[in-house]
Amino acid sequence: MSIFHKDKKRTIYFDSSKQNTPYELGMALFAFIKKQIMYNKNIIFLCIGSDRATGDSLGPIIGYKLSKYINHPNIHIYGTLEHPVHAKNLEETIATIYQKHENAFIIAIDASLGKSEHIGYIALGEGPLKPGAGVNKDLPEVGDLYITGIVNFSGMLEHMLLQTTRLNVVMSLADQICLAISYCLSHLKTQLPHPIFFL
Repeated sequence: MSIFHKDKKRTIYFDSSKQNTPYELGMALFAFIKKQIMYNKNIIFLCIGSDRATGDSLGPIIGYKLSKYINHPNIHIYGTLEHPVHAKNLEETIATIYQKHENAFIIAIDASLGKSEHIGYIALGEGPLKPGAGVNKDLPEVGDLYITGIVNFSGMLEHMLLQTTRLNVVMSLADQICLAISYCLSHLKTQLPHPIFFL
């Protein structure tokens, strides 16, 4: 079992090195969405980060991957390698989402820092994400759910840590998260009684 911790705030952690993690994460994501979503919701994957620092590129890489195979009128992706969503345009992007998409249900995705023994873990939680907290940036909270991947350890010189994060860690997390989202969306298609998903 790849889940190692579950707290009162409904955050679940998964070890991305475990073979079953994409399925377990996908089913947990499905359970969270099923509990909250109603008719005619637009699901937004808001993938936050920058491609200018390896450790901060998890969100844009996931957005890039998702944009290649998700094509559905009720599912929208913001934040890719070509058009990243980062500190300078996050507020504007959030405003655009709520302006363009009625009943937006936002799943925020970002990289995070943590304990060294937790590098490679994925967190799935209910409620908003606080982007930039690990590098002392004051950015608006966003999201109904969040997914974060722990790409490096927290400590001094966090900006330097993001610059020196191994790309292999980021790509492995991105692959696992994208596969989990694929499992989740396939399950939504077959399990939800509401006519939202016809992937």
